[in-house]
Amino acid sequence: MAPLYEKASRLVIKTYYAQVAEEFLSAFHQGLLLDLGTGPGYLPIEVAKRSPQIRIIGVDLSRVFIRMARANALRSGCAARVHFEVGNAANLGFEKETFDGIISTGMLHVLRDPVSIIQECWRVLKPGHEAWIYDPARVCSQVDAAAWKASFSPFERIMDRFLPLFARLNPPHAYTREQVEDWIDRTSFKDYTIEERGTETKIRLRKQLTQ
Repeated sequence: MAPLYEKASRLVIKTYYAQVAEEFLSAFHQGLLLDLGTGPGYLPIEVAKRSPQIRIIGVDLSRVFIRMARANALRSGCAARVHFEVGNAANLGFEKETFDGIISTGMLHVLRDPVSIIQECWRVLKPGHEAWIYDPARVCSQVDAAAWKASFSPFERIMDRFLPLFARLNPPHAYTREQVEDWIDRTSFKDYTIEERGTETKIRLRKQLTQ
């Protein structure tokens, strides 16, 4: 299903990923950033385009997405400052306190163990810095369905018929604000905000300077 998702993501670069990149960079001006669940890499690329002081690593479990993201970075001309690698968000291969900021869009609702991922964010984040989680991301709601389906290859049209079945077999995990608060309270994060913005929730997690 990765090619279908990539095409949908490409259609909302300007209307979603570019806007999230602008918002993120209003608080993060330089340093090394991490994007969890990077998919085809459009958010890190939009971030890198806007700030020459930023380096960013995108991590995803899918090797297919990582190959797409690397190709997209080369086409964008910012591959020198954007790196993509296969990885598990619950067990990142980075030293503690590596990153100046962390971002994730549309990943939280598909996690089976969100507490472990949030705790791992705390581990690799530098003290005094923040992780921003957007979920559910407003990607699907902004896709022009007609334009999306018009871009399908014959094989992708066949794949599209199986999307309802795939969704039933892999349903997203609905959650409440109280559940999110409980997840965070079970981690080392003590300072956070939860902002509900229509269909999307923005969670800001700040790692305190002293623990």
